[in-house]
Amino acid sequence: MRYLGAIFFAVLASTGNAMFAASQKKAASMSNPFLSVAAASVVCALIMIPAVPLFGKENYTLAIKHNWPWFVMGGVALFITDMAFNLLYTKYGASQYVLYAVISIITTSLIVGALIFREKLNIYHWAAVGTAIVTVILFSVGQARLR
Repeated sequence: MRYLGAIFFAVLASTGNAMFAASQKKAASMSNPFLSVAAASVVCALIMIPAVPLFGKENYTLAIKHNWPWFVMGGVALFITDMAFNLLYTKYGASQYVLYAVISIITTSLIVGALIFREKLNIYHWAAVGTAIVTVILFSVGQARLR
């Protein structure tokens, strides 16, 4: 039961992601769909900035001084993610999200979680990663059969 919090936040994040995917798909009709990504990023920042103090007090100057490389990395990562989302959804369709989601299991859980942060994985985690790889293969075969 204590794992329900993680499931709640995962559902919340995936709902936001689905909304973002829908907005990117709708932006496909624009001559420059990256305008939609930039505008969405501005809206996100306008919502996020006032929310920051609601989640705890921080010495902002000290936090920026010590963490600026991570902020830059995060900003570059959001750019790459948003750009790739846009290209994935506008060129191939929202159903292609399966590829992103499943490949994210591998890159985030294995590379970031297990390799970089040394988080422990048990047999069930490895089985999930194995089925994720099978999912990518099956999805790719399914896509090839549609042509």
